Amino acid sequence: MKILKLSAIAALSCLLTSTLSAEDVKPKRVLKGNMMEVYNTLPKSVDNFVDAFTEGMFYGRLRANLFEYDFKNNDNIDNKAFGLGGSLIYKTAPFAGLSATAGLYYSNSPFSSLREDDAGSVKSGKDTFSRYNVDKNGDWEMVVLAQAYLQYDISKTSFKVGRQIFESALTASNDTKMIPNTFEGVSVESKDIAKTTLKAAYFTAQKLRDHTTFHDVLTYTDGSTDTHADWNNNDDSGAHKGITYAALKAANKDTDNTLIVAALSNKSIKNLKIDATYTAVPDMLSSVIGELNYTIPLGGITIAPGVRYMEQFDNGAGKIGGASLAGGVTDANAASKGYKSGYSLDTSLWMARLVASAGAFKGQIGYSKVEDKADIVAPWRGFPTGGYTRAMAQLNWKADAQTIMFEAKYDFEKANILDGFSAMARYAIQDSDEKKQASGGQADLSIIHIDLLQKFTPTLDAKIRLGFVDADNRTSGVNKDSYNEYRFEINYLF
Repeated sequence: MKILKLSAIAALSCLLTSTLSAEDVKPKRVLKGNMMEVYNTLPKSVDNFVDAFTEGMFYGRLRANLFEYDFKNNDNIDNKAFGLGGSLIYKTAPFAGLSATAGLYYSNSPFSSLREDDAGSVKSGKDTFSRYNVDKNGDWEMVVLAQAYLQYDISKTSFKVGRQIFESALTASNDTKMIPNTFEGVSVESKDIAKTTLKAAYFTAQKLRDHTTFHDVLTYTDGSTDTHADWNNNDDSGAHKGITYAALKAANKDTDNTLIVAALSNKSIKNLKIDATYTAVPDMLSSVIGELNYTIPLGGITIAPGVRYMEQFDNGAGKIGGASLAGGVTDANAASKGYKSGYSLDTSLWMARLVASAGAFKGQIGYSKVEDKADIVAPWRGFPTGGYTRAMAQLNWKADAQTIMFEAKYDFEKANILDGFSAMARYAIQDSDEKKQASGGQADLSIIHIDLLQKFTPTLDAKIRLGFVDADNRTSGVNKDSYNEYRFEINYLF
């Protein structure tokens, strides 16, 4: 491992001292603003089995992420984190429609000065290492085969079996740290119907970004007696901490859950995009999301109103974990903890936005409101309010929460001002229900979120991310929710 550490550091050093000149050829792969990978070049089909491997392609990535978290309340623990690593993905050439992909990912925190003694105190930077592995054996490295799947293509339809990335309304790679969120199972995506994309998946396991093993898609804690058993199953920030291994066993429920997703996206009507998504953990809970976005061209300006509605159905999970993501809410104490029903996860969420684009500028205003019934369960890294009102690191889908957000983006390169530079700023006001602070709810707050991106070449970029949160005191009189966050990341694709 020491050799691997030194190799990674040396490679990154060589990268940063290399000439930052524009590349003459179109890169094999680029990153979208949310760090999703877009493949420009894929292996071409071959006519024999041996060529499927010899004509395959490698896709490499070096990356680093630095985090600084500064609480305004000195009783909270300020923290920092640093991750250095990358990934190597190999895709075989398709043979008779059949191909394979393997993606090996590595992350390390090589500098002890950028590690916290208490790994559990680290906030956003925790995805640069595995808290469970650090606690268990002091291991700050992660080596993960996060992607490993077979693929079969016929016409415009692709089937995948194995470890894979799957993007939908509530599932996402969310690859903004070191290692993406991936799933194990079967999926299909089809574009055989004109102007329509159909997707479906059946997943038996999930690997969160700070995990080195795959785990259950819903269960919180692993059932062991380890000090931090809660770090070795689904411990996502959107996980339901009341749906524990012990609680499921006590209710005679399976601790090996599956995740089912079905999604449709259609653009048959001019300027209108229709999306619908069904997500379910059988015998636990399910949801339906519908979304409409309409584009209105007005000369040099484009206006695009959009709406999204989500209905969550309780199919048994509420009786086990309660109405709050924090757990601990029952019919007996629901009123004192701010909930109308202790054992129901039935609830809804609606959002609306208005987007305006003109040349290098894009701005929007968005609003979201969660019904005052139960929290939204979404531990699969797709954010229910994403694209509407979610600012960096915020979970704003607890019951009775409402958010308004203003966002502005400016592409300085498109405006012929500064090559490769773009900026984004968000200002969000989150109004939470004070009564729910007894069950893990936040105080009312506002957040300023700024992203500054510099693309040196099509495959090398650096980003600074800033978050400034100003929150009210909680009902206890203590300010637990105000902080400043600083992030720096660099990515190189080859």
